[in-house]
Amino acid sequence: MDEKPVLIHLISSNRWGGAQRYALDICRHYRAAGWRVAAVTRDAKVVDDHFRSAEIPLVHSPLRGFFDPASAVILARVLKGLPVDKTYVHVHRYRDAFTVLLAKRIAGRPDVRVISTRHTVRQGRNSWLFRRIYDKINAHIFVSRTAFERFRAAWPDRLPMRGETVHIIHNSVNIPDVHPEPEPAKGPVFAIYAGPLVKGKGIETIIDALVSLRKLKLRLRIVGRGNPDYLDSLRRRAMTRGVMEMIDWKTLADIPVDIISQSHFAVLPSIEREAFGLPNIYVMAAGRPQICSPNGAQSEYLVDGESALFVPPADAHALAEAMRRLAKDPDLRAHIGREARRAYTATLSWDSFIPRLTEIYTTC
Repeated sequence: MDEKPVLIHLISSNRWGGAQRYALDICRHYRAAGWRVAAVTRDAKVVDDHFRSAEIPLVHSPLRGFFDPASAVILARVLKGLPVDKTYVHVHRYRDAFTVLLAKRIAGRPDVRVISTRHTVRQGRNSWLFRRIYDKINAHIFVSRTAFERFRAAWPDRLPMRGETVHIIHNSVNIPDVHPEPEPAKGPVFAIYAGPLVKGKGIETIIDALVSLRKLKLRLRIVGRGNPDYLDSLRRRAMTRGVMEMIDWKTLADIPVDIISQSHFAVLPSIEREAFGLPNIYVMAAGRPQICSPNGAQSEYLVDGESALFVPPADAHALAEAMRRLAKDPDLRAHIGREARRAYTATLSWDSFIPRLTEIYTTC
């Protein structure tokens, strides 16, 4: 009888974010497809709860990086009994790849495949150790060309890994097919920010933009989860600028597609460079227009004036004008929402993403 493939994701972060959601979505898919799936975590409740709710088995390990041989020993024990040539370990930080590579040596399992996904816009590290790690990884996935080009800037002439191991695959989200709904017929126009409530996402800019929009019949929904001290600073900012009454606050760990569908457009003016923004996809899936800052990979999957409106980062005036434009023009909202949904269906849906990932797993 053929043994089932085994997929293990290492998640060393003790916070919940886009990379952790990406790992969970992949685990859920392959578990449903009949693979044996597990996640190795740091025993962080905020992460573990999501995987437990999806019935993904967990293994706990310190996962402290280069000076943590205990984690390599724990993983080696797991690897020893797994099927030959059918075991895949997926990591999301290069320091975790080091742990897996060491575990392979301890377990005597050179057949185990190591896959890495790069979720950030950062230059690669040009040291002997990191070059060795890059070279030993079986497949490198970059979530955007922006992420890849920034990574490779450390080596203008020659990459430290084989070219055939490099793959650029835009993210997706493992959600049931969303059927775009009509806009809310009554009441004010609702804009929504949905995503992590952390610095660098441009939430302060959104609050500042509301100052010049007070005469519009417009409300803003801020939906997500973050540090309570940071949330208090946002509320103080809104009160100081006299726009607190325009904002509805909702604390949720995941991005709610239903709330996006109950809004007229999204506002995602990130200040930091985004390797890929999962909130952008949720909005596209819901068939809603969005305003965003193309300072990362946004322009790889969105087109200004067609599937989104672009504004410079940290520019409250430009953001306010874009919000005013969408708030006052339902035909423009409908056009951009349709184009966004079309782009999502054509290239960013789970059905587009997962065959490419499966091919990488099974051929690397």
